[in-house]
Amino acid sequence: MKILLVQADRDAGKYGKILPKFFIPSLALPQLAACTPKKHEIKIVNEWYEKVDFDEDCDLVAISAFTKDVYRAYEIADEFRQRGIKVVLGGYHPTALPVEAKQHADSVVIGEAEISWPKLLDDLEKGKLKPFYRSRKVRPEKIPSARKICNGFIGAIQASRGCPYRCEFCQLTGFGDNVHRKRPVKEVVDEIEAMPNKIFWFHDASLTIDPRYSKKLFKEMIKRKLRKRWVAFGNMAILSRDKEFLRLASRAGCIAWMVGVESVSQRVIEKEIGKGGNKIDRVPNMLEIIEDEGMEVWASFIFGFDNDTPATFDATFQKLEEWGLKVAEFNILTPFPKTPIFEKLRRQNRIISFDWRKYDLNHAVFLPKHMTPEELEREVRKLSRKFFSIDRIIKRMLSAKSFRSKIFSFLANFAIRKFTDFDFEGGRMRYENIARNALYKVEGEFV
Repeated sequence: MKILLVQADRDAGKYGKILPKFFIPSLALPQLAACTPKKHEIKIVNEWYEKVDFDEDCDLVAISAFTKDVYRAYEIADEFRQRGIKVVLGGYHPTALPVEAKQHADSVVIGEAEISWPKLLDDLEKGKLKPFYRSRKVRPEKIPSARKICNGFIGAIQASRGCPYRCEFCQLTGFGDNVHRKRPVKEVVDEIEAMPNKIFWFHDASLTIDPRYSKKLFKEMIKRKLRKRWVAFGNMAILSRDKEFLRLASRAGCIAWMVGVESVSQRVIEKEIGKGGNKIDRVPNMLEIIEDEGMEVWASFIFGFDNDTPATFDATFQKLEEWGLKVAEFNILTPFPKTPIFEKLRRQNRIISFDWRKYDLNHAVFLPKHMTPEELEREVRKLSRKFFSIDRIIKRMLSAKSFRSKIFSFLANFAIRKFTDFDFEGGRMRYENIARNALYKVEGEFV
């Protein structure tokens, strides 16, 4: 069969031709392509880089979508189905709300697709396609090496899957992906070595979940003399104290760590987020030892927790100035479907919009406790504009310790600045009722 794999994006075509080459590439479809039987012909279209051609000669279209992009996925699915082509939907949102997704697809894959995908293709060829396929967790040695990721300057890899921490706002929690599974070190480094990209991202939830495994990985990367640079997610508890870990990471090519600091309030971190290992008083030490090894920190913060108030934003800015943090991003708490925070806010009747386009970390779709949704959005944008002012970006760049860190700080800050005020107002509102109705159906077991 001729199979078209599509990564849907609500803003398809809006980025131009150059900027998307610097985006962090998705691994979902390249990994799916890797576990597709070789008798099938595969084409991948990522809408970051190119739009879908609805005249494409294909027998099956499989579409992956995040929540913010799902209406675009439905539009693509509806168009292909009108042309008589079978459509499969998968990814975070279809897994969370398979009944909703099924209205736009011949079949929905729930969970990780690698195991159920070959079975789905076999069923389709026999004319016995099922409406839903619920997949088991993929064993670590079976996590596929992604086929070549097209069009991007930056590469991507995954050494492990899952996360044992159950942050109530994280989509991995809603995905049921709480078992940490690690690929064989040699297999991972072989894939890195074969990757054409000189810069890449680890798609792991965190490389600090199992420090012993990561140290083995770093040592093998050092041994191979890969001469490649990379960025990964990490936990503050490890990054603020394990100097050997950081030294090995730097020698292995790490240029920056993405760290979910989340809040400058220890009360919010412990009572609402559940990251007891995040000690705010350790942040200066974390920054110092990471920067001493020639790396930088890209810290993320979330606003809208029940203990956040209008005073939280000024307090955050003051802390960032005090710490001398080079790169940060500011997100609004977003209750993605099936996450614990979504269920909690829905029980409290505090969700005010089921317009999935707004589930993008930039819009308040629920009622905060100590401010209005409009105030939450306004204050986050105000904080972003202040932090990403040209003079402050240049000041932070000049204060970086190494030339490599100066370049990273400058590019990362300008990239985030560009998207801070980027709001999407298009799309089709007719889907909101579909979403609202699907939420209140009993979904149960489908297969």
